[in-house]
Amino acid sequence: MNDTLDITITKAENSRLTVTDFSQLPFGKVFSDHMFIAEYDNGQWSNLQVLPYGPIPMSPAISALHYGQAIFEGMKGYRQANGKISVFRPEKNFERFNKSAARMSMPAIPKEIFMQGIAALIDIDEKWVPAQEDYSLYIRPVMFATDPYLGVKPSDKYIFALLTTPTGPYYSKALKVKIETEYTRADDGGVGYAKTAGNYARSLFPFAEAQKEGFDQLIWTDAASHEYIEEAGTANLIFVINGKLVTPSVRSTVLDGVTRDTIIQLAKKAGIEVEERRISVKEIIEGIENGSLTDAFAAGTAATVTPIGQIGYMGKVYTLTDPSTRTISAGIAKTLNDIRYGLIPDEFGWNWVL
Repeated sequence: MNDTLDITITKAENSRLTVTDFSQLPFGKVFSDHMFIAEYDNGQWSNLQVLPYGPIPMSPAISALHYGQAIFEGMKGYRQANGKISVFRPEKNFERFNKSAARMSMPAIPKEIFMQGIAALIDIDEKWVPAQEDYSLYIRPVMFATDPYLGVKPSDKYIFALLTTPTGPYYSKALKVKIETEYTRADDGGVGYAKTAGNYARSLFPFAEAQKEGFDQLIWTDAASHEYIEEAGTANLIFVINGKLVTPSVRSTVLDGVTRDTIIQLAKKAGIEVEERRISVKEIIEGIENGSLTDAFAAGTAATVTPIGQIGYMGKVYTLTDPSTRTISAGIAKTLNDIRYGLIPDEFGWNWVL
């Protein structure tokens, strides 16, 4: 990393720590005292600041609102067993952020701004990192276009921001999910692999319809035939079939998840065979029926490792094995958490300790 950047620090006059109940932290609703901002104009990033969290003045004509140039990431910071704070695999998120930026015709964010921005923000809001088991500080990098111009072209101006929110577990129970066969999350040649706002906007209506039927989340299938599993609404999908860890291979319609990659590496280290390939809906249903599918879970920064308890398909709901009997996903989840919280050595070098 280059030399230390010149980041202007403006502290909040009053902290909200004293009025925040850390035993009740719904995901993404409680924000820490500060945020990090950088501005892009005339081909360069400048005006780096840590300032009190709050509204950002902007024109209603900014192109992000009209043409959708907006991307984001998600990662977590952890209070380790020795009291230090670490961020889990931020360089992977940095790489994916710029991959999304390139696809959306947005400028790359320099690594030193991304990393030093995180460090500066957590340094000033260190007390916002929870100490409870299974709690963390969720970190949201976001970039959006700010040109006040009503014309279809890439913006010339952007804001990059970092927000942090202390949070507990995203899901509190095994998921009941529906295999989606009508609506589509992503298409070949599209932007499915990018973390751009529009991907999530197009999922909201199908998800709301599934919730009316009693489902917690969707399993998206391919746009062409709806015959192949892709990912869940907020996470990648991983199955255990005949003792093997099986997950849809990364392609233009499947997000290259950091947690997914982490789990694959942990599974291989534990001697578990891993297959990254296309998985048909037929294979999943038959695996449930004949008993060869013994585990299914969602894997993501927010979800971490969340078991899937039931899968709905074509009007029928299939019940999977009791999550309490699933040794493979439970073992991987424990190892992952132990690494992130500093309870066991980090032999992969994943923790960025601040």
